[in-house]
Amino acid sequence: MSNKPARTLTFKCKKCSKSVQVSLQKVSACSHIQPYQGICKCGEVMRHATGQKDAVESYLAAPDGDWSHHHH
Repeated sequence: MSNKPARTLTFKCKKCSKSVQVSLQKVSACSHIQPYQGICKCGEVMRHATGQKDAVESYLAAPDGDWSHHHH
């Protein structure tokens, strides 16, 4: 059994309550975070991430498409 993250997850849209499927985004070799993104039929962009807490929080707080993860 591998430890790979799921390629898609399903959430409820905060605007219209329909189901939205978000897909795993391509990331670098960084294993701290697995970002997901999808767009609801109503146009709402849904973002989600799993992984290291501070990396997830910085991803979700960043403006759309403006996130990058840096090692310190």
